[in-house]
Amino acid sequence: MSSSWKGLVFTSAALVMFVSVFVYSVTSTQVSAQGASPKPQMSEEVYKNVQVLKGIPVDEFIGTMGVFSTSLTLCCGNCHTGAGTSNPKWEDDPPRKIVTRKMITMVNEINKTHFGGRQVVTCWTCHRGSLNPAVTAPMDFAYGDTVVVPPDVLPRAADGSGAPTVDQVFAKYIQGVGGQAAVDKITSWSAKGTSILFGEVGDGNPSEMYAKAPNQWAMYVHQREGDVARTFDGTTAWFQLPLTVTPQYPLTGGLEESAKFEAAWAFPWKIKSYFPNWRVSYPSTIDGTDVDVLQAQSPTGMIATLYFDRKTGLPKRMIRYAKTVVGRMPVQWDYSDYKPVQGVMLPFKFSYAWVSEREDWQLTEYQLNPTIDAAKFAKPVNRAAAR
Repeated sequence: MSSSWKGLVFTSAALVMFVSVFVYSVTSTQVSAQGASPKPQMSEEVYKNVQVLKGIPVDEFIGTMGVFSTSLTLCCGNCHTGAGTSNPKWEDDPPRKIVTRKMITMVNEINKTHFGGRQVVTCWTCHRGSLNPAVTAPMDFAYGDTVVVPPDVLPRAADGSGAPTVDQVFAKYIQGVGGQAAVDKITSWSAKGTSILFGEVGDGNPSEMYAKAPNQWAMYVHQREGDVARTFDGTTAWFQLPLTVTPQYPLTGGLEESAKFEAAWAFPWKIKSYFPNWRVSYPSTIDGTDVDVLQAQSPTGMIATLYFDRKTGLPKRMIRYAKTVVGRMPVQWDYSDYKPVQGVMLPFKFSYAWVSEREDWQLTEYQLNPTIDAAKFAKPVNRAAAR
């Protein structure tokens, strides 16, 4: 999968610096590490000098920082004084932070005035990975090779286009994965392997995943600094990242809804019933592989897009989008190296890409129908990883 980061190379140290862009500065009322509050803490309750992005939960606030970074290809040190050093001054107001506040206000006004409050214009609309938006279209763009950036909401394939139906895509997947009888036997699974951050070298970090039907899910990456963890116990979703000012917090709103979908996607042979409004878009190509494309959207705006290998029927990519106040925040899974496990085709390689990092996983083993401790899906324990 080609990267849109255009040269940003993340090491473990750089990851810590990058994630720190999410926080301006924590006050004495930090997010509790001992339990989820009945009411999500708002950004201005946790961080100092929040002037524009007030009234949103901590997890969405962090998501907005990631949207800024990916839209402009910037890191924390580009906007925050001392970021990446032992003495960051998150509450400072360097010029770029002041301009960012003005840009947020401008974009909000454009959407409110011209689009009825719908989130049509975002940072990405103009910047497209550049600090200074281009003003004039270059002739190479007009007459050179076409570069397609698909919209978040894909068009429905027209009748007679030759695209398969929703039922045909899912039926081909069930056949390719091993058949309905084989997958119906699976009620839980676990997997182990290693995960390495994009741009890093070495053997990676020990990693593991757990899933229990219908909607419990957990991912753990045991880094030297501590565990990166994403968990969903069927009700509450948590995220944990070591060496950050807010190392652990619950997910709320659209981010929680996306985590719920991701937990259901752990059993993709059941995903057809998750949404009643799956639709087929036009076929596409990913890394030279022809794919069929399905998409669905929840009433609250969470979008899920699935890409199935047209030859094998197996999932090639999944993207799910969560809404934030400054734009949608995508998470993208890319799958490869499918092998049979007790008659079921499962991926032994995948990448997990989001606005803060990309993890490239290499799995070494699966266990089907293991007994899984419920604690694996609960609030993560914030401790140093055992190496």
